[in-house]
Amino acid sequence: MNNLKNFFKKYWLTLIIFMGLILLYVYITESGRANPYLFPSVDAIGKAYSANKGILLINMVSSFKLMIPAILISLIVALVIGTILGLVEWLREALYPIIYAFSVVPSILLSPFVLLLAPNFTVASIFLIVYGTVWTTLFATITGIMTIDKRYFDKAAALELHGIKLMTKVILPAASPSILSGFVSSLRSTFLMLVYVEMYGTQYGMGFFVKKYSEFGLYDHTWVGFIFLVIILVIVMQIFEKLKNYMLKWTIK
Repeated sequence: MNNLKNFFKKYWLTLIIFMGLILLYVYITESGRANPYLFPSVDAIGKAYSANKGILLINMVSSFKLMIPAILISLIVALVIGTILGLVEWLREALYPIIYAFSVVPSILLSPFVLLLAPNFTVASIFLIVYGTVWTTLFATITGIMTIDKRYFDKAAALELHGIKLMTKVILPAASPSILSGFVSSLRSTFLMLVYVEMYGTQYGMGFFVKKYSEFGLYDHTWVGFIFLVIILVIVMQIFEKLKNYMLKWTIK
């Protein structure tokens, strides 16, 4: 009961806004003020959802099969390269402009080359998702390590911490607020790239579902896919936000 009270206390304004948007949509569709072809009624959307519950779950699983490996690869690459560049000043100064130049190239522009050169569509999709999302976490890792208070290193030296112990006990924990904030922010880009790659060449996926029915002109199904995608995105983002807050509970006042 207390958890429920805390939830409403924290999100009461959010719930009011969402309810207002839903009521506004109902009003404009039921009153005929919106194009009924592009904006089907809530009843039509509900029927489309009932007819596609099973396929929506299949599409979600298919999306996660691309997203999870891409997130893990992106995180590993960002941590390894970001840690090295954050610690080694001369290497950072030499490579930072090159990394920045690559980071401003949209992965969408690379898709024709990647799709032709990759051995299969799965590899191409994962590469594009990683390329589109790794930069935020990478730059956050570099910044987090560069801004570590030197007193941490002095205390680590006094305790004779070196190598892996220094990395796991001092460097990564001290930089973790910046790293985790960058990682959570990168998840939005992950979903953006996921939807993009699924729209071109897959047979399943949340992005594919939306594109498929929009091309067919079945906008009740399109709205179902869009709403389902947004709900999944919000849930995933909230899970990682909770995980970030738990891991950084020592920083929360």
